[in-house]
Parts: sequence; structure tokens; C-alpha cells
Amino acid sequence: MATHEGGFGRDGSPDMSARDAEIVRAIAEEELSVFTFDGLRRITGAHPETLSRTLERLEDDGVVVKSPGGYSLTGRAREALELGPVGTGPKSVSILHTYLPYATSAGKIVEALKGRWFDNIRWVGMSEGEDGPIMKWVTDDGSALIVVKFGSGQLDIEAKVASEADLSKAVRGAHQLMGRISRLYASPRSGKVTPLRIGHSTPYAM
Repeated sequence: MATHEGGFGRDGSPDMSARDAEIVRAIAEEELSVFTFDGLRRITGAHPETLSRTLERLEDDGVVVKSPGGYSLTGRAREALELGPVGTGPKSVSILHTYLPYATSAGKIVEALKGRWFDNIRWVGMSEGEDGPIMKWVTDDGSALIVVKFGSGQLDIEAKVASEADLSKAVRGAHQLMGRISRLYASPRSGKVTPLRIGHSTPYAM
């Protein structure tokens, strides 16, 4: 006799293996609207074939849903899962803060950055925060997650790293993003870059 429906037990919680739970937790804790396959693979370190099978199973069980932009948790899964508080993983380190020109819409910048790879960082996904869009990239070896937050005419770039040794890659990726953002603020007529006022840069202390 069946004891569950669509991958959920009698108590309403998803029936998952340890590997399934790791994938689901990665999606939930980053609070993204969608999470790309490549981003999940790099963050969890899962083999592509293993991850593909896991996501297919979770999709069949109604735990995740796939869209053109990537994967996200279903509403039922979010309600049923009892996850630890966000932020219990790698420590978040502020890399830089800058003020954005008000003449250009941040939405246009977000659209131009969405889905793009930059040298050693790979696109993960995005969501809408309280103050504006939040975009995330991961280093190619999965050692650092780079978080870009737009809001109220300002931009913040942070990194989630497990150790200080991983900071250099995160900083390199952050400056690649900043260079691209600066170029996107160039005037379409003159081709000159609108200067961005850097508010602060941390010593990257952990």
C-alpha cells in the first residue's frame, strides 16, 4: 500500500536521500528564483550525471520544478521542508560598495548580466530582494559564491567563502563583474563610461 504521493510522506515532508537533501538545501538556502544546473553542480560538487538523475527524480516527486532559467523549489516543498537558518554555511564577506548613476535603469544592467559567464566565474541564478535584484555567480572550482545586490541607486558585491584562501578568486571575479557593469553604464552616444563612485572597499578580513 502506498504511503506517500509525489515524493511526500504522510507527515507532508519530502521523502529524500542524503544526496537529494543536499541539492534541495543548496537551492533553498541561496533563496534564488531559479538555480542553474551548472551553478548547482559547482556548488555541490556533484557529478553531472548524478545531479541530472537527482534533479529528474526530485522533479518527478514534485519537490523541484524546471523552467527555462533553471530549477526552483515547488511551493509545497518550501512549506514542508524544515531547513536550518540561512547563513549557516560559508561566511559572507563584503568586497565593495558603489553608487550607481541614476540616469540608467538598473533593470537594463541586470538583463545584460543575467546568464553571463566571466572568465573564472559562472552564472548561478537570481532573485528579487527587498531592495532590488540579487544576482549570483560561482567560481569555476566552486570555492566561492559571488553575490551582487542592486538597490536604491547602489550596488554591493559580496562573496561567500569557506576560507580566506578562497578570497582571491572571489575578489578577481568581483572586479571582473565591476568592470563589465562600468562598461554597461557607458553613454550610447559618446561611448564614454559614466563614472561609478566607489563607496568603500574592505580589507577582506574574515
